[in-house]
Amino acid sequence: MATPVSELELPQIEYNTPGFGPATFHKLLADVRAQGWLARSPYSYIVLDAEGSDFFLRCRDAVFPGRELAALFGITGGPLFDSIDKNILNATGDRHKRLRSLVAHAFTPREADKWRPAMREFVAELWGRLLESASVDPVDGSVRAEFISGFGQDYPARVVATVLGAPAADAGRLYRWASLFQRQFDLTALATQVPEMEQACVEAQAYVSALLKAKRAAPAGDLVSLLLRSSTESDTPSADGSGDALSDDELVDLVLNVIAGGSETTQGQLAHALRLFCAHPDQWALLAADPAGLAPAAVTEVLRFEPVTVFNARLLTADVEYRGVLFPAGTIISPCTERANREVPDGEDFDITAPRDGRMHSFGVGAHYCLGANLARAELEEALEFLAPRMPGLALDGEPVLGNIEGIWGVESLPLRWT
Repeated sequence: MATPVSELELPQIEYNTPGFGPATFHKLLADVRAQGWLARSPYSYIVLDAEGSDFFLRCRDAVFPGRELAALFGITGGPLFDSIDKNILNATGDRHKRLRSLVAHAFTPREADKWRPAMREFVAELWGRLLESASVDPVDGSVRAEFISGFGQDYPARVVATVLGAPAADAGRLYRWASLFQRQFDLTALATQVPEMEQACVEAQAYVSALLKAKRAAPAGDLVSLLLRSSTESDTPSADGSGDALSDDELVDLVLNVIAGGSETTQGQLAHALRLFCAHPDQWALLAADPAGLAPAAVTEVLRFEPVTVFNARLLTADVEYRGVLFPAGTIISPCTERANREVPDGEDFDITAPRDGRMHSFGVGAHYCLGANLARAELEEALEFLAPRMPGLALDGEPVLGNIEGIWGVESLPLRWT
């Protein structure tokens, strides 16, 4: 007979305490993993191995708990709740399958690759701006600059604006909204920043509605035009008579999902990449010597080793038995992406030349695998391929300011120097 999970003596992970944070969580997670595959936190049970994480992320009786997390903080209505409720992450069953089938063609590797020329243009432009903001050390001649404000923040925001067909001047607004949207997964923000998040939802929804109207009148080769065109072309009756085209509300929600998922995540991942390479100068030298050849492997290793989503989350909609443990309906499970990704040979080593098979949990697994994964990979590859040969001797020029590991784990400040 399965043992109820509540009766197990499990190690406790308190990721809001001073001793558990960006500088220490890797070691603490490894220490807890050594005690077993399961741990307890204030809100959930944390799964610490790849097999268990894969099971719960694919489980048909497990859904993303966005609505439930919001309800814990009294958010049961209003613009923020509506945004969470309509997020494709919270869609399940036939509705989720339908939405994915209608938009998947817009997120293929081929579609992502067509934006690489624009990415290269932005990288070159922002590199020039970074150099203008940099200082030169009078003693050793090294170049010093703050990467996030000088490059990292604007790069993904400009890509998102271009992909959507939005004016380049709006990239800053898109980034600000995306940053606030992503805080719906941050328990600290849900307790303190709801008014700002609500305002962002209202502003962004009005913006996207106007963008859709403009693209209907003058379609182009951007993602919004592609979604509008394919939705019109697929406007045929479905089995229930509702039609297979995306509704206006669904189009708005999907574009909002692109805005939310395409900026802060990529910025954080690129910043973590450079932070990792500062700690592994031999790896940076290898990449600089063969940037085009090694950039894809470097991106894969960065995504595996330092994912910006440290924990996933699932809510069980029915009793689930796994490994002799009974998890009752209503239980929140947190598969740990960081531990799952490192459960490979030499998984604690950062090595861009290691023979990895590419399988990881950084973009999720199963039905909710990230739609924007191909675009994110392309952005990261283009950035690292450009930067590596131009920043020899890359090193930290002070302590980086790391964000909260709840939700999206970002980097708020990254002072760099190079020769």
